[in-house]
Amino acid sequence: MERKMTMRLKQIFLAIAVVAATPVLPQATAPTTPPATQAAKKPAVHAAPKYLSEGDRIFQQQCSRCHNAPEGFSTHISGTIVMHMRARASFSKHDEEELLRFLNP
Repeated sequence: MERKMTMRLKQIFLAIAVVAATPVLPQATAPTTPPATQAAKKPAVHAAPKYLSEGDRIFQQQCSRCHNAPEGFSTHISGTIVMHMRARASFSKHDEEELLRFLNP
């Protein structure tokens, strides 16, 4: 009798070991969206950055290569800076005026 119980316990432990070792398979369902193929992929379109003003655009495209946007300058100082940088960065008269409006709102 004792031998039968030992044998039965071995069978139970073996069954538990087999169940525990069996990998859990994911439920087989159809995917909700088909995988993207190379032909279906659209090229990424980058939106143009939004600028607060024309002067902001000029500053971001020209000046921000070397300079951070200032907190603010007096009209006299910003005029001197823009006149100096106009010669170095080849700003047009229009660019100079827009930068002055940007620096002194």
